[in-house]
Amino acid sequence: MVSVVVLIGCTETQQPDTTSNYPVPKGFPDLVVPTDNPLNDAKIELGKFLFYDKKLSSDNNIACSNCHFQKYGFSDTAIVSTGVSGENGTRNSPGIINAAWNGIWFWDGRATSLEQQIRGAMTSPREMFADTSIISARLAKDTMYQRMFANSFNKQTIPNTDLAIKAIATFCRILISGNSRYDQYTNGNTTALNEQEKRGMALFNSEKTRCNSCHNGFNFTDNQFHSLGLHTHYYDPGRFNVTGLDSDVGKFKTPTLRNIEVTAPYMNEGLFSTLDQVIEHYNSGGKLFRNKDSRIVPLNLTSQEKADLIAFLKSLTDTEFLNNPKFISP
Repeated sequence: MVSVVVLIGCTETQQPDTTSNYPVPKGFPDLVVPTDNPLNDAKIELGKFLFYDKKLSSDNNIACSNCHFQKYGFSDTAIVSTGVSGENGTRNSPGIINAAWNGIWFWDGRATSLEQQIRGAMTSPREMFADTSIISARLAKDTMYQRMFANSFNKQTIPNTDLAIKAIATFCRILISGNSRYDQYTNGNTTALNEQEKRGMALFNSEKTRCNSCHNGFNFTDNQFHSLGLHTHYYDPGRFNVTGLDSDVGKFKTPTLRNIEVTAPYMNEGLFSTLDQVIEHYNSGGKLFRNKDSRIVPLNLTSQEKADLIAFLKSLTDTEFLNNPKFISP
């Protein structure tokens, strides 16, 4: 493990003169932090409190954590999550895992920053449905938050929704997972994976499956958009909603595979409840669809090969991350 030092280069009237050190796993790039929302320890702690606080929703009943559970990789076990007044979402809640490096957010990529993604969830009628002025007023009256916002931003800060969003984004940026048995193996512990998992890893990276052509890099995602042939017709057009291009109908962002063992159900709509179903979908080659990725073809995997792939995917589980006390509700 190495530390990334994020220096806060602002004056005291803008930001506290604080330096925050946070561990970044070996082989990971530097932590991505926007210049207008520098990272410090007080802001991380504030963000954690806000992440678990239901007063950020219109009815005081929904927090970020209602749809993002740490033990499930900060995802939800429901096919779609339930927001205020029992409103159901339209897509499965993805895990918050190494989100600092996503580059683009939501299944359709409509958010270009983590802050924008959090604002979208907070104000969505299907999620928290927050009125930002009302939330600002609630926060400003809270003496604990008065103190925490002042420590996180500057002494004159009055708690408000915009700064709350920045604090939550800061907390989400340090939800870093990089100590699975796979990571331990690639970092030199040759006993971290068993023979079946090694076979699965080789198959994952092979020309036969080409899994790693989309699920690549340190975070097992190309951060691009693909149609997997889940349907012959997509009622949810996915990326098309953002670009308006017919070629983007049915395309959704490639999710990370880290902690995939605990983030079921899978796919943007929670279509599959098990990894066996996911592997069988790829093995079948999917359904006919005009925008289906050309790499989705029948694989003709044996039962042993399917089991090997799943074993490898489970080696990406990071129990340290899933149980890290630093992330638990205050």
